[in-house]
Amino acid sequence: MDWLENELRRALAREDPPDGFAERVMARSARRPSGTRRWLAAAAMVVVAVGAAGAWRQHQGYEAKREMMLALQLASAPIDRIQSEIRGITQ
Repeated sequence: MDWLENELRRALAREDPPDGFAERVMARSARRPSGTRRWLAAAAMVVVAVGAAGAWRQHQGYEAKREMMLALQLASAPIDRIQSEIRGITQ
């Protein structure tokens, strides 16, 4: 066999867990989450909510700008036509 296969077989060989491992895992899983984790989760939710609100506000600004540019384009067409007629009269 190749030396790499031997190393992998040795590294991945089954080992029995140390004494008391199952009891430690069960005891740790039975503990309630600490208050710090709850506060961190709440703080993360606040940060996400504030970020989402900011993103929504920015989106609304972009939409308002787009609508304003469209209104200006629509309003400028008749004004341009009138100005060209006035220029034609004065020349």
